[in-house]
Amino acid sequence: MLLRISVACVVLLTVVAYVAVRGMTGEDAAVCTARSAGGGADGSRDAPSYRLKPVQAANAATIAAVASQRGLPGRAVTIALATAIQESQLRNITHGDRDSVGLFQQRPSQGWGTVAQIGDPVYAVGKFYDHLVDIPGYSRLPLTVAAQRVQRSGYPRAYAKHETNAALLTAALTGREAATLTCTAGARKKGESGDPARVRERLTREFGRDVLADGTGSLGTSAAGGGSAHGVRPAGHTEAQPAVSVPAKGRRQGWELAHWAVANAEGLHITRISYGGREWSAGRSREGWRSTGEGDAKGGASRGPVRLLLAAGH
Repeated sequence: MLLRISVACVVLLTVVAYVAVRGMTGEDAAVCTARSAGGGADGSRDAPSYRLKPVQAANAATIAAVASQRGLPGRAVTIALATAIQESQLRNITHGDRDSVGLFQQRPSQGWGTVAQIGDPVYAVGKFYDHLVDIPGYSRLPLTVAAQRVQRSGYPRAYAKHETNAALLTAALTGREAATLTCTAGARKKGESGDPARVRERLTREFGRDVLADGTGSLGTSAAGGGSAHGVRPAGHTEAQPAVSVPAKGRRQGWELAHWAVANAEGLHITRISYGGREWSAGRSREGWRSTGEGDAKGGASRGPVRLLLAAGH
């Protein structure tokens, strides 16, 4: 009897240790991955990639969206992303050296704004770009030089080491490369549901009101667990999920919006994203962007909106 209890304890401890290790290594946690164009479409693990948590990916998406709203080039996005990776690891932190806070560790005492303002990622990103565009020829400067002229850091060479990862994120988040950013879905608590109004508010704050064309966006519902975000309700399903359809002016903007959505899927409770003949779904998130068998799955000229299906409360 004693032997059985001892064996049971050993097995239990082994299971606990295994779960703890998986938790610490992030194997059970949601993670986002940006890959180069050579590996994004088919999920090849041989292509260069950069892994980050959904909260980091969402902040990176905000950096790219604000640049899009201002009509800034991809080089501005890469500089901003590399800077934020160095300064905060793409986290909106509330502490830092002396009085620095936020994505870029901006200091209220140095005229960047109040703590509350800098704590708003959209504001912080905008202030960074305000300073960046004032630098003559910033897009032709080495990244570390351009970043340092904005930041005035005590470690001016530190930004350069993040340029490769920042460039991978830029290619995806500006829509230049299709299906190159994907996220695995974490566990969703029961009762949590997506809010179309919140999605629209985030889109207009980050991309500008024009992103929704008429200022509202198209709303609809789809069946929970169904295979479409097009408002088609499969037989046998009666529970409706809220859906948002965002107009895209061409392939690049479509993938810009689709990648923004997947980066924000966890925070905004987005369960399915469809665009350009590809689809990401929370239920099969480890498969990345899958072909829908419709339209242009190879990422060529795409038409139509980006369709988002949100979680329904339970």
